[in-house]
Amino acid sequence: MNEVVTQVAVVGAGAAGMYAALCAARSGARVTLVSATVLAESSSYWAQGGLAAALAQDDSPEQHLADTIAAGRGAVRESAARVLCDEARIAVEDLARLGIRFDVDRHGRLALGLEGGHSARRIVHAGGASTGRQIIRELSALVARHPAIDVLERRRAIAVLTGDHRCVGVRLDDARTIASAAVVLATGGAAALWSRTTNPTVANGGGLLLAFAAGASLADLEMMQFHPTAVSAPNGADGFLVTEAVRGEGARLLDDAGHRFVDELAPRDEVARAIARQMQSTGATSVGLDMREVDPALFPNVVTELRRAGIDPEHELVPVAPAAHYMMGGIATNLDGRSTLTGLYAVGECSCTGLHGANRLASNSLTECFVFGARAARAALAEPQPREATLRAAQQTASAGTRPAQQTAYGGTRPPAITPASREALWKYAGIERDRQGLAKLSDDPHPLVRLIASSALARTESRGAHQRRDYPLLDPALDGLHVTIASGAEPAFARWD
Repeated sequence: MNEVVTQVAVVGAGAAGMYAALCAARSGARVTLVSATVLAESSSYWAQGGLAAALAQDDSPEQHLADTIAAGRGAVRESAARVLCDEARIAVEDLARLGIRFDVDRHGRLALGLEGGHSARRIVHAGGASTGRQIIRELSALVARHPAIDVLERRRAIAVLTGDHRCVGVRLDDARTIASAAVVLATGGAAALWSRTTNPTVANGGGLLLAFAAGASLADLEMMQFHPTAVSAPNGADGFLVTEAVRGEGARLLDDAGHRFVDELAPRDEVARAIARQMQSTGATSVGLDMREVDPALFPNVVTELRRAGIDPEHELVPVAPAAHYMMGGIATNLDGRSTLTGLYAVGECSCTGLHGANRLASNSLTECFVFGARAARAALAEPQPREATLRAAQQTASAGTRPAQQTAYGGTRPPAITPASREALWKYAGIERDRQGLAKLSDDPHPLVRLIASSALARTESRGAHQRRDYPLLDPALDGLHVTIASGAEPAFARWD
């Protein structure tokens, strides 16, 4: 029989997915990990930022919480932010026990970096700006060696199986089914749907559509964060992310006349908008990032990549411009990663706990992978194994075709590919600024997730953080703390989460 039976199925082998799998396995569960690539080739590999955690003597979880809430522009779910800030230290300590070698100073203390929106140095790195690479390599080795984890590489989930009003497993693209007590989606974000992006093409929101098709709600899809400093050059480096940490070490943003025009360490939405306005006023395609006073030894991989593209950051300005970077919305979950569909969990960028609000605080996302990955693993262990009759019914449905909800979502057994036209349309009509007229055009786009993003953005008739509307330029206090949620067959609705 072409079926795998396991206690926990994890879909996605980035930082969140591998850590969730390890946490479940270390607690005694049998885990099947589905990876679209070979291990160590996930999007997390390219993460330059570190983990935000209040570890310094002059810092505290309360201060970290205050910075997170301030950056989120009145849309942060405080309970989620408190969980992250309180449990970040635990995550860092556990990763160190697992073998992650974090950067230290000459006294052997953790070398903490400073990034935009943070009021203290609290960014933990491993290998400087190659933190993602270091963590993914170590986690991959641990996952591959763990006797309770079965890894299925180069496989994709094409449907979430349901029965008795709950998730009972997933169906793969090789016709295999995985029956499990719980499914944890860790499939990454959707920033690659935009034509200008820092993300690899696999960040296409496929996991969001799988969850939506199965009956789970999505939230905050209008909240795409645009990173201020992505290289803007036609030399192979276009879209390469220059980590925010270089600005924490003194790099400056300069206009055509060589003048500073923004506080480089302001929250990302402010900096991105300032750059966009500067480009619009001058007609330039970029602004200059001045790294000439920054020690290149602090960011060896950034300097190497820039030089490979013909840019010498020690002697010339780096041309940068905003690019789609991080989806703050995703599959709506509670504080244990549980979605609105029983048995289905989501962690990492594909999830939406409300932690990031309308503007993600730098480096909270990698911390989120570990804090909420651990919580989801613990909660998943408590899910009951589905009944055999339920599994048979779900498998028969999967073999016969898709559920009506799946047909509604994207009309087939696998999410469609995003076209260049749709990507350009998203950048044009749902970029740093948007309005009703442009968003209405996206409502007719052939790609289902583009349509869902447009619907969510149309519902939020205000400007807040990453969501800036020309036709509603002011923040609406009545919408403080509210999240745009959307379920299959329903119009977007506002919800207030505890």
